[in-house]
Amino acid sequence: MKIDGVFSGGGIKGFAFIGAYKALEEKGFEFARVAGTSAGSIIAALIAAGYKSDEILSLMDSLELRKFLDKRKGIMSFMLMKWISVYWRMGLYKGQFLEEWMEEKLKAKGVSTFADLPKGKLRVIASDLTNGKIVVLPDDLSKYGINPNRFSVAKAVRMSSCLPYFFEPVKLWTKDGVSIVVDGGVLSNFPIWLFDGKIKKRPILGFQLSAHIEERPKNEIKNALSMFHALFETMKEAHDARHIATRHERSIVFIPVENILTTEFKITNEKKQELIQLGKEKTETFLKKWSY
Repeated sequence: MKIDGVFSGGGIKGFAFIGAYKALEEKGFEFARVAGTSAGSIIAALIAAGYKSDEILSLMDSLELRKFLDKRKGIMSFMLMKWISVYWRMGLYKGQFLEEWMEEKLKAKGVSTFADLPKGKLRVIASDLTNGKIVVLPDDLSKYGINPNRFSVAKAVRMSSCLPYFFEPVKLWTKDGVSIVVDGGVLSNFPIWLFDGKIKKRPILGFQLSAHIEERPKNEIKNALSMFHALFETMKEAHDARHIATRHERSIVFIPVENILTTEFKITNEKKQELIQLGKEKTETFLKKWSY
């Protein structure tokens, strides 16, 4: 049975998506269209290119996650270089390795640009800080004077995954100048609204790396740092929460991942397997009662 799928952001927690995908395959579900933000854009792009869950698992097993932490080389001390990178480069790490890795893996399936995918097969979210708006890739590229069919899928994934201050933002050269683009999760961490339409073509299933909004603990705000954290979390979640509550709540697999940081690139193999199993179990439980 064909369905549309949406995957949330969540960084390293996204390993849970592999297990969720595996559970769906075992029940005979197939994705017609996929969308995602940040970590969700990575799994969505691999699925759109034709990868099966076992193939994605194999890719991840052979990947040394620390390679994603691609620092810029310099002769200055580490601490000085670190702060210079944040101030001038606006990120600790380049993010180039992610794009190159995605480019290699997608090309193995014959996918380089969006022209290599069926129209509408893949959509990912990024945040244009220069113009203060959500960017849907590849849909919105023409508004920037860019041909969507010639745009790299790997670069789109990198744009969607540029966690602010952690990875350097992507500079998108447009007809109107340069736009600074960062992680789509800043403005829409779970873009299930992408498949809203007057006519529902097929069932939509979403995967969110957190508990149901009513089950999440409230933000404890005691100082400026905790307020900043609460502010960022609210920006990520508030926009999507209304869509979840109004239309899609019954079609979302909530995968509450605890005790793992979004940027925990030194995660152990044991924890990776736990995440994959958690995603599979939560999806299997959900499918037993899902009415589509």
